[in-house]
Amino acid sequence: MVITIGYIIISIGLIFMLIGFIGLFKFKNFYSRVLVSSVIDTASFITITIGIVFIKGFSFFSLKILLILLLMLFLNPLATHTIARGAYTSGLRIGDDD
Repeated sequence: MVITIGYIIISIGLIFMLIGFIGLFKFKNFYSRVLVSSVIDTASFITITIGIVFIKGFSFFSLKILLILLLMLFLNPLATHTIARGAYTSGLRIGDDD
């Protein structure tokens, strides 16, 4: 039963990723695309990671996976900010077409 829940959660994460990937083409602005890709990455990574923890059970492996999840939750916004700030300081403005 728990393994089935894990697979369902992983499937939800993959659906998040697919819908976000399709929706990414809706935006024309670089900064909007960076924001959406960050949200897609975070939401799908959280759900897929939690699904893996459910499948493997609560063990030392799960602790390591949850530690990677916490690290990702800290580093993903930092990386997104760095990419957006680098684009802004290099001269890419919000109204510019890509």
